[in-house]
Amino acid sequence: MLPFVADLPPLEQERIVCSISSAVKYEVPANIVLAVAEKEGGKPGQWVRNTNGTHDVGPMQFNTAYLRELERYGITANDVAASGCYSFDLAAWRLRMHLRNDRGDIWTRTANYHSRTPQFNAVYRADLMKKAAKWADWLEARFITLDVTKEGATPSAPTMNAVGAPRSARPAAYVARQITLTSSNE
Repeated sequence: MLPFVADLPPLEQERIVCSISSAVKYEVPANIVLAVAEKEGGKPGQWVRNTNGTHDVGPMQFNTAYLRELERYGITANDVAASGCYSFDLAAWRLRMHLRNDRGDIWTRTANYHSRTPQFNAVYRADLMKKAAKWADWLEARFITLDVTKEGATPSAPTMNAVGAPRSARPAAYVARQITLTSSNE
């Protein structure tokens, strides 16, 4: 079981808060953004050189090859390398494009964030699925969520009891979850 956000070190708090915020903003399942953020494991200011001469930059290890397309908007690698939610927003935006435009199942499309090469995609995909299931449980225990794989699904209530422990375990099967924000007037 993952701890509550306030119990985590600042960089992990940033990863969770920014991942969830970006997921809501770009309408990407929050557990997918959280899983990619965990899988990438980057840190602010981090640059990792790839064998093809590109770099993976910042908390979401955004590849500089994608930044070439974004230079016309004034987006630089230094912007992506910085702390804060910007790199998470950019990653969620890119994930949304993969989920909406690429071929294959949800996991293959999500793993395209890392690589479209089948052998690299498959390895990333397998680990991503495990991480996303863990984050789905964490989110479902704390937030109103919605199963985005089922048309007409109704939001689920958080499953945490009064002492902060889950009320019941969910089956191991993956469920893509989107956080639902409602105003107090509804």
